[in-house]
Amino acid sequence: MTVGLVFDTLTKATQRYGAAEGLILHSDLGSHYTSEAYESALEKQGIRHSFSRKGSPYDNAVIESFHSIGKKEGVYQNNYPDFDTAYRELFQYIEAFYNRKRIHSALGNRTPLAIEQAYLDQAVI
Repeated sequence: MTVGLVFDTLTKATQRYGAAEGLILHSDLGSHYTSEAYESALEKQGIRHSFSRKGSPYDNAVIESFHSIGKKEGVYQNNYPDFDTAYRELFQYIEAFYNRKRIHSALGNRTPLAIEQAYLDQAVI
């Protein structure tokens, strides 16, 4: 992961969802997240930064679970001939299947997209 990737992700997220005062972004203690430039970018947008505790993967349990499921369902069952193919197929797995079709018991047997849409419907003024 690079600092550029972290900034690109922040930019895409705020373009898609906006940056509302009081929004909390949770991350680990990686140097790209703890840099003064990143902290400044968050502050300018009114986003509060929340960090995992050092050496505590339980603080990131949701993303750790996602990575585990993604590896079991999307990575280990395939043999990708090159990086570009892996990128395309994993993107397809996440966007077309995981977010739109795969129901999650922790989400009341709904998809992540259904949860996102319900949130956005409530947030519209």
